[in-house]
Amino acid sequence: MTESRNYRLVHGGGDDAEIPHILIVGGGYLGMYTARRLEKKLGAGEARITVIDPNSYMTYQPFLPETASGNISPRHVVVPLRKVFNRVRVLGGRVVRIDHADRTVRYEPNVGEPETLHYDHIVIAAGAVSRTLPIPGLAECGIGIKTVEEATYLRNHVLNQLAIADSTDDEAVRAKALNFVFVGGGFAGAEAIAELEDLVRDAVRMYSSIGLEDVQFYLIEAADKILPEVGPEVGTKALNQLRRRGIDVRLKTFLESAVDQRIKLSDGDEFDAGTLVWTAGVKPSPVVAASDLPLGPKGHVDTSEFLTVNGVENAFAGGDNAQVPDGNGGFYPPNAQNAVRQAPVLADNVVATLRNGKLKAYRHKNLGAVAGLGLHKGAAQLFGKIKLNGRLAWYAHRAYHLFAVPTFNRKARVLSDWTLAFFLRRDFAALPEMVEPRQAFAEASRPQVEDGQLRRVS
Repeated sequence: MTESRNYRLVHGGGDDAEIPHILIVGGGYLGMYTARRLEKKLGAGEARITVIDPNSYMTYQPFLPETASGNISPRHVVVPLRKVFNRVRVLGGRVVRIDHADRTVRYEPNVGEPETLHYDHIVIAAGAVSRTLPIPGLAECGIGIKTVEEATYLRNHVLNQLAIADSTDDEAVRAKALNFVFVGGGFAGAEAIAELEDLVRDAVRMYSSIGLEDVQFYLIEAADKILPEVGPEVGTKALNQLRRRGIDVRLKTFLESAVDQRIKLSDGDEFDAGTLVWTAGVKPSPVVAASDLPLGPKGHVDTSEFLTVNGVENAFAGGDNAQVPDGNGGFYPPNAQNAVRQAPVLADNVVATLRNGKLKAYRHKNLGAVAGLGLHKGAAQLFGKIKLNGRLAWYAHRAYHLFAVPTFNRKARVLSDWTLAFFLRRDFAALPEMVEPRQAFAEASRPQVEDGQLRRVS
């Protein structure tokens, strides 16, 4: 498709080509909420709005640990973008280059040839990706928990590890399958290991050959504490809670190698583990570096208090891929709480720019932090003063996120999942073949018997 045809595709051609085009890179919290507000604030003739994201949905990431444990259906933690928009164009694909000087982006659709798209105003809302380290074996053996696909895979994988252990008498195979390693003790790591330990604790009752004493969960954290977001007092209580559940929490410890699923730690310990989950931080989306926009020292878009990109015109940014000054010499933490609250300010400033109005500075006081650590267990610090642990923190966690998850449809579906869990036992069905759904069909197309016996499937 030629550049001129691209321009007509996005702007509509004809008179529409004269209408300012607002391009939003990313359909996560910031991108979706910004586009929704722009749609409400701007008339059809004032601007055209386009959102580009590889996925056709926004993922509510705080629910991913519960998705991994099976408490919430994967479909209920995603919000279809086209469902929440009326006049916003959603393009499925990746922006691989931003040339703001020319007001163009290089865009690769999910299917098809790369294209060049023009814009008048741009919003960088590409979010973040897992921040990995050059640890031998990590890329081959590890997995994150930032997407609904990863969370769904983890649930199937963990349950399949129990089935592997139950199906053999080989002690080495059993030990490897029943060792679960999580690296990173922030929200993602602590919540994920707690939810999956809860799942395994319930699931082992189905296996006569596996006892709780056979299963080992490891939480590896380089710092001297976990859950720094909830404060030292609540974090210490959460740490003690995890240890009472039998989770081996290693503080001031690093993963040194994971080659061939052989885990080697900085404290000298080493063992085989069939599961390695990496949650040790995030970094801005790579598209930020593939641009001519000014960046901060850690690779974030250099953004003003007005959520405008410093040093250029008609560019805005926020969320995980931006460093937004907090007015006290620092920057707001890149979390969902800030991204959701930045969206209306950013959208209003885009509107003000179009209408030659006055920009508004983003200011937000931290409301606190809540973490779910399995059924009826949690940790929370609210408004800087209220500190909760256990069941009360769990209620606070669920109440906050039920309020925060977008659309009534998703709220109702999540609430229905939680309600059913009160009356029905946890579901332990595992579908590991979902990773390679064509495997059975491919196997059926090959010779099944070799040397007089059924061929082993690798």
